Amino acid sequence: MKDLMGLMKQAKEMQKKMAEAQAEVADIEVTGRSGGGLVRITLAGGGNMKSLKIDPSLFGSTETDDAEMAEDLIVAAYQDAKVKLDEAQASTMKNAMGDIPLPPGLNL
Repeated sequence: MKDLMGLMKQAKEMQKKMAEAQAEVADIEVTGRSGGGLVRITLAGGGNMKSLKIDPSLFGSTETDDAEMAEDLIVAAYQDAKVKLDEAQASTMKNAMGDIPLPPGLNL
């Protein structure tokens, strides 16, 4: 019975740390760049795009390929930001869970 109480206490601690980590993850913001910084996208914790900035010099010419190039750069900047966000979130969760002993083979 004593072991069960200890296990329940550990589960409660884990639940509290997970809630704290989830709140911290929601506050993370990262910025992805492409085209040497001509396109910048900022993503919030849930992966939602918070802002998009396109340098006006990107549209300096009148060629029809400008729009396609801008689209490709936007996609690349978004992907860059998303990778950074995923890494930051994984690191935050790992740090939150790092000191909780888990049974062998159980990875969160």
